[in-house]
Amino acid sequence: MNKRTWLCWLGAVLLVSAAPAVFGDQNQAPAQSSPKKKKTSSKKRKPVPRGQKVPTPDRIREIQTALNREGALSGDPTGKWDDATVNAMKKYQEAHGLNPTGKIDAVTLEKLGLGSQTAGKGAPLPTASSADPPPAPAH
Repeated sequence: MNKRTWLCWLGAVLLVSAAPAVFGDQNQAPAQSSPKKKKTSSKKRKPVPRGQKVPTPDRIREIQTALNREGALSGDPTGKWDDATVNAMKKYQEAHGLNPTGKIDAVTLEKLGLGSQTAGKGAPLPTASSADPPPAPAH
């Protein structure tokens, strides 16, 4: 038998002997896998809060009071974000050129006098300072 024929036979024998492991022979016992690691901690992680937090009843009362002051809401502040408050918010937003969603947002709070001057705006841009050297003249 020449070398080439011998290598072909050897390859065929190796292929056939490996076939059950590769193609999942039904008669062969399953291969043992490595044992899985057990979790050492039985404590469950708390879910990370995402998105906007629900305003407190006191904050809702502040917003309702501001909507009352602006004439968009009538009645006493309840501290509950009910349909009347949503409708008043939409009315106020529409009257002030905002998107009338009825939801609390930074721009609406600012217009109501309840937000900060920087809420809803991007990060401040750096200003040119006198410490910076003047640009070099073009040659």
